[in-house]
Amino acid sequence: MEETTNLVVSEEMEEETVGEEDVPRSRGCGCFCGPIQWVRMLAAEMHWSFVLGVVIVYGISQGVGNALTDVATKYYMKDVQKVQPSESQVYSGIIYIPWVVKPIWGILTDVLPVAGYRRRPYLVLAGILGVFSMLVLSFCKVHLVLALVLLTAGTAGVVIGDVVIDACVAQNSISHPSLAADMQSLCALSESTGGLLGFVISGILVHRMGPVGVFALLTIPAGLVLLLGNILDELHTPNFAYRQVSQKFLDAGKAMWTTLKIPAVWRPCVYIYTSIALSLNIRDGMFYWYTDADGGPSFSEETVGYLFSVGSVGYFLGAILFQHGLKDHPFRDMLLWTQLFFGLSGMLDLVLVLRLNLKLGVPDYFFAVIDEGVSRMIGTLKLMPLYVLSSKLCPCGIEGTFFALLMSIENIGYLSASWGGGLLLHLLGVTRTQFSNLWLAILIRNILRISPLCLLFLVPGGDPNASLLPDEVLASREGTETVEPQHVELLSLVNSAEAK
Repeated sequence: MEETTNLVVSEEMEEETVGEEDVPRSRGCGCFCGPIQWVRMLAAEMHWSFVLGVVIVYGISQGVGNALTDVATKYYMKDVQKVQPSESQVYSGIIYIPWVVKPIWGILTDVLPVAGYRRRPYLVLAGILGVFSMLVLSFCKVHLVLALVLLTAGTAGVVIGDVVIDACVAQNSISHPSLAADMQSLCALSESTGGLLGFVISGILVHRMGPVGVFALLTIPAGLVLLLGNILDELHTPNFAYRQVSQKFLDAGKAMWTTLKIPAVWRPCVYIYTSIALSLNIRDGMFYWYTDADGGPSFSEETVGYLFSVGSVGYFLGAILFQHGLKDHPFRDMLLWTQLFFGLSGMLDLVLVLRLNLKLGVPDYFFAVIDEGVSRMIGTLKLMPLYVLSSKLCPCGIEGTFFALLMSIENIGYLSASWGGGLLLHLLGVTRTQFSNLWLAILIRNILRISPLCLLFLVPGGDPNASLLPDEVLASREGTETVEPQHVELLSLVNSAEAK
């Protein structure tokens, strides 16, 4: 009996020892497996094609593609087209216009199928626009006006692909309200990871190939979107009654207008636009100063690319911080502090331009790294609540179209900020070689960043996980046809008109 007892005790002690040895190993595995499990959970809840679409569109097309486009376009305008920073800022706004008309793409993908498909043809169109425009820019020397047209067409391709994924995000935010913040985090993390990779290689590619050569490489992200349009699993709906298209457009327009007139919807929209529009964009002025050999630090192409990649790291950290610590805080509290810190973070630009960092013994590059990382992180923390807020303002039945409308309001804000920043640079006389008043432009921008706080009362201050729409809006859509969960991201979001 004693030998048996000792044997049992010995086995138990060995099991405990083995268990203790496995604890650190399992914890280490958890650090790596946690994000994988999170993505698998989202794929299981909302179908794998949703996650795949987010990775391709946000991670590759918008992340890597937009990073390369951003750096290449700046050098293209500066070195090839020889424009002033204020003009470059305005041209950036023109290239951005496809984002402003985003609701049009949303309505088309919702109510106008092509050959029985609602998503595939538009992804194919997006890929063709991107491939064609980048090929022409890379192989032909074009006038400034045609260059703007081609760059705008390339942006339109990115926007059309984005609309399809936005419809999925909005629909799943309604069916899975507790995962709305997780979906926005997935989008932000995909875009920031792709953006980090894109900015890291952008400076090297511009230096080795020039901005025109980078445009040729941008056919790859557009080609992947084109490929996605051919392989995406989508239900085929033959015998579509195209005579009803005009009525569907009217129905979608009326539904959007009816929803937009609700105080619980238009009040946050006013704040969203004001918050973005008053944050004037003078980034092109800073870029010209970065690369100036006399008044600025004369950063090389590689340095500029690495510097912008630090901004992507800040974007990534901001998304992580929001996901794991701030997503459950009330909208009003989050926006108060993030807007305030966003204005204060802009003072880092002021310190850099006035060269106060050199008096403190901090080199320009290291201070610029801190400036870019901190500013992008706080900017992300400011935008993430706005994105979650927008996704929760979409009524059932027109989720894709209405979410596109809300994103368009934000994009009009970005356009206003870009053109306003260009006007400010022009009025203050900031040119390709003259930066004496750049500090004043930065100071004015920082003051305007804080001014939207006076409209913070327009934002709901309740639980961010609760529904924000009035009960009558939700009740009016209870009779809408239910979409099968496995195909929820691939079907039209205007089913009520289809039943007529």
